[in-house]
Amino acid sequence: MITSIIESIHEVPAAEWEHLARPAGLYLSHRWLAGEEEDPTATCAYALVRDLDGTLLAAAPLYLVREEPNDSYRPETVLPPHLRPRVIAGARRGYHNTPLTAPGLGRRDACLTLLRDAVRGFADHHGTTHWWPYLTTPAASRLDPLYPDPVHHLEDDALIPLPGAGIDDYIASLPSQRRVGIRRERREFAATVLDVRRQALADCSEAAALLLAGHQQEHGHDRDGVDAMTGLLKRQAITMGDEARVVAAYDEDRMIGFCLFYHYGTTTWIRAVAHDRRHPAPHLYFNLMYYLPIEDAYAHGTTALHAGMTTVEAKRRRGAEISGLFALIDRQPS
Repeated sequence: MITSIIESIHEVPAAEWEHLARPAGLYLSHRWLAGEEEDPTATCAYALVRDLDGTLLAAAPLYLVREEPNDSYRPETVLPPHLRPRVIAGARRGYHNTPLTAPGLGRRDACLTLLRDAVRGFADHHGTTHWWPYLTTPAASRLDPLYPDPVHHLEDDALIPLPGAGIDDYIASLPSQRRVGIRRERREFAATVLDVRRQALADCSEAAALLLAGHQQEHGHDRDGVDAMTGLLKRQAITMGDEARVVAAYDEDRMIGFCLFYHYGTTTWIRAVAHDRRHPAPHLYFNLMYYLPIEDAYAHGTTALHAGMTTVEAKRRRGAEISGLFALIDRQPS
């Protein structure tokens, strides 16, 4: 097998990359990674493992981080004090990470070892070490034997299964008390005079950015102001095109809440949710975060909703399966 480091995702045909990425998730998709190359806070590269015929067997994006605006990806925030890697292996955004390997790969352990060595060499070339943040439980289990220190638990992740053919089947799969509560939350929200619109992110990015900036600052992220969030959502709209879908609630012509999500593979991925907390609409957040995207997920044919981290118990009450997210960190060479 042959390893290499390339500088752009565009050096790999999209179909070839997607063969590995589609089972892994949105944040390792070809199109998403192309957008991440526009982020000026890190230098991108990609570690590849191919067989002698040139077939892509394993891969990982790499990021030499110069400035990390997201506290949840800053080593000094989430890792033990003595660990300060500057290279991220795998996805840098989305809190969902795994090394990419070809489906049905028979030499997975050997490929992962070569992939680790390539990532380690890239980091060493830049005078630092690497880490894999927010690894899924299966990914952490596969990579753990290749690193000197055990996995480090970061967060928990929520995935809501969507059985059957529509939202009524999802509701029917829940315990009776939850079914009553969800039907009430949907009914009382539907009784409002709000206008629910489904649209492309490009058509509403400025209004969404205003709400998202307020949401971020309420949660202590002072750097995520309106200009920063507008730039972020506009870049995402350009990169992802019509795949960046929004369901939003309007009071006349004013957006009072939105959810940005993506249908990718068999999963609908929630990317961002924000709403005007001063607006009296009942159960606005729950409808934006869960029930309206679930309706879209069924219409699109996906079978799960990735609800992500935080407020895990609220997600569990809505049928989420909870699993751990972990970090693996390479030691500084002695």
